[in-house]
Amino acid sequence: MKLFSGNSNRSLAESIGDYLELPLGQAMVRRFADQEIFVEIQENVRGEDVFVIQSTSFPANDHLMELLIIIDAMRRASARRITAVLPYFGYARQDRKAGGRTPISAKLVSNLITEAGADRVMTLDLHAGQIQGFFDIPTDNLFAVPLLARDIKEHQDLENLMVVSPDVGGVVRARALAKRLDAPLAIVDKRRDRPGESEVMNIIGDVTGRNCILIDDIIDSGGTLCNAADALMKAGANSASAYITHGVLSGGAVRRIAASSLKELVITDSIQPTKAIEEAENIRVVTTANLLGEAIARTASEESVSSLFD
Repeated sequence: MKLFSGNSNRSLAESIGDYLELPLGQAMVRRFADQEIFVEIQENVRGEDVFVIQSTSFPANDHLMELLIIIDAMRRASARRITAVLPYFGYARQDRKAGGRTPISAKLVSNLITEAGADRVMTLDLHAGQIQGFFDIPTDNLFAVPLLARDIKEHQDLENLMVVSPDVGGVVRARALAKRLDAPLAIVDKRRDRPGESEVMNIIGDVTGRNCILIDDIIDSGGTLCNAADALMKAGANSASAYITHGVLSGGAVRRIAASSLKELVITDSIQPTKAIEEAENIRVVTTANLLGEAIARTASEESVSSLFD
């Protein structure tokens, strides 16, 4: 087994290597003057079980091309099996036709990864579970809920705890967390008038005096989450914190979170945290290295991955 990494999240790849007690493989990923990507694998991978760790986060297109070119280089170097490990799968929000004459980009990206030569895909908290079916190769969708539940038990006030889904679409994820914490569930009913903007309508459930934990897979602009936190506080909640797997946090999201009603935002390192995120007082990052490392180890040894979440 050998681990390789692109440039999207080198620190997470190194942490995974530390967990597995494996150094990252030697590979050079550089750009020509016109920003064309060039990859050279600098060690023998013939007959090896290779894992390529690369989040397709900002800049998504560059990191996606890096991943595809690394996979192609591995295939042409006669690697026995190539597993693309995507802690964050970009384009996942484009999993269906949202209107006339629009693409299903998540399917396109899955085709590109498969055609590049990947034999298997491993990812974390897909925005839509059906994206697994877009791949014609085995795909493991790992869940961050056990990791987040453990952190909640260690850092949050469990008295009068309530898990809250920020929208109806996230109820399954919120219910899974509530079950692990033995906590009640509430739902924020929202109406989205335009992409990137949301208006909270009402809270389904009594949050009065509750320490609310909002749970979701992606936070981008932060508008939905901040509106939900404001609505919870207006409805009588004692506090509102949020646990999100993928901290995209584009534009002025960090400033928005800092000025919001949120007591704390906890994200994972599936996307490399920026300097602004690291300096924010109410944003904390937890690592997914052990979870991903254990899943990689089990895949390499042909053991069950699903039993990680029993």
